[in-house]
Amino acid sequence: MDLISVGTMLLIVVIVILLILYFRGVFRDKHHYQIRNLPPPTADNFAFTVACLSDSYITAGQVTGFWVEADQIYAARLDAIRKAQTVIQFETYMMTPGRRANEFAAALVERAQAGVRVQLLADNYGSQSMSPDYWQRLEAAGVEVELFNELSWKDLSYHLKRNHRKLLLIDQHLAMIGGAGISDEWDGLDGNGCCCPWFDYEIAFEGPLVARLRGIFLQHWMDGGGVADLALDPLVLTPEHEPKVIITPGEDPSYRDSEIRSLYQSLIQASQYRLWIASPYFLPDPSSRRVLFEAKRRGVDIRILTMGKTCDKPFVHYTSRELYGYLLQGGIEIYEYQKSMMHAKAWLVDEHWVSLGSANFDPRSLFKNDELNLSTSEPEVIPQIETFFKQGFANSYLVNRKDWQRRSRVERLIGQFCLLFFWQL
Repeated sequence: MDLISVGTMLLIVVIVILLILYFRGVFRDKHHYQIRNLPPPTADNFAFTVACLSDSYITAGQVTGFWVEADQIYAARLDAIRKAQTVIQFETYMMTPGRRANEFAAALVERAQAGVRVQLLADNYGSQSMSPDYWQRLEAAGVEVELFNELSWKDLSYHLKRNHRKLLLIDQHLAMIGGAGISDEWDGLDGNGCCCPWFDYEIAFEGPLVARLRGIFLQHWMDGGGVADLALDPLVLTPEHEPKVIITPGEDPSYRDSEIRSLYQSLIQASQYRLWIASPYFLPDPSSRRVLFEAKRRGVDIRILTMGKTCDKPFVHYTSRELYGYLLQGGIEIYEYQKSMMHAKAWLVDEHWVSLGSANFDPRSLFKNDELNLSTSEPEVIPQIETFFKQGFANSYLVNRKDWQRRSRVERLIGQFCLLFFWQL
């Protein structure tokens, strides 16, 4: 082998190593949010402070429904759709062919033919398995359909930005958010041996926040190519009242400017004695891991509820497990859900605040996707979320550090390899 060939091989090796380091984020500016003396969750100015730090809207609203079973979730959505009189607006990430998609289409078609304005915004990547016939059937009935961020060769990197929100708006008065897509997968019918419904939830709000959410939807609707006709769809703000609700849109985040990370780190630092976090894809960035560890040292009861081996993305699960060591050593409890796929995203802070919505505690939700979280202090919803967490913990494996250290070599290799692409997961 001559010197030129050796030099070429060395150059290729160097380029490959640099690319790996680049995708791992080694060259990225490490920007840590530093917040001191955040008011406690009981303080009068807590909501306003968190809203300012996370570029959120502060408004008001009341919880009117909470569902945790797949059948209940889809039934509640369909019931709300069938009662719509003027407008239905829905955006989602995941749609797949099957019974749930057919029921959803039938309900939308019936309302559209009855004269209700129906707008459906589906993420182009998350709904790629849907056939053109499905969209044509909806459009033929009068449903307005837009696909968010279709692939374009003009800017391939922008294709990484996805619409991960799940938001249903009915008329001027009802908003529903949660984690479930329009897919039979939530029934546990995924063909991988799982026959138990996914662990997820849906929550309904009424009140002034609905007008804010409709404005946020229309922003996304226009991003997807839709027309916001305010003569047909006026935005009317109703008088605000208690309890307070923080709306965090999490739109167009970057590695240095993330509304969701600001929200999550504010909640961590404000916690006084309890912080329970549900996130199926649990890959907190180094800054967030540091803040979690500091909260634990203050004596906060921190518990993480995440997916176990029954999951839709095994490589993410193995990558997440590679990060357990630091957290387990610090005394943070990690629960891996065993019955089925755990897909809920929820935060419970002390006895006072919950944050619910679409955002995971991972790089995609923090730095890439458009997300939507609602945080509320409504007393009636706190026990419901607490019960939801306890149900999750009861059906989970509490990770033991010694068992974690004995994980298989294959699992370690998969996790460590995927960590090279941590910032892309």
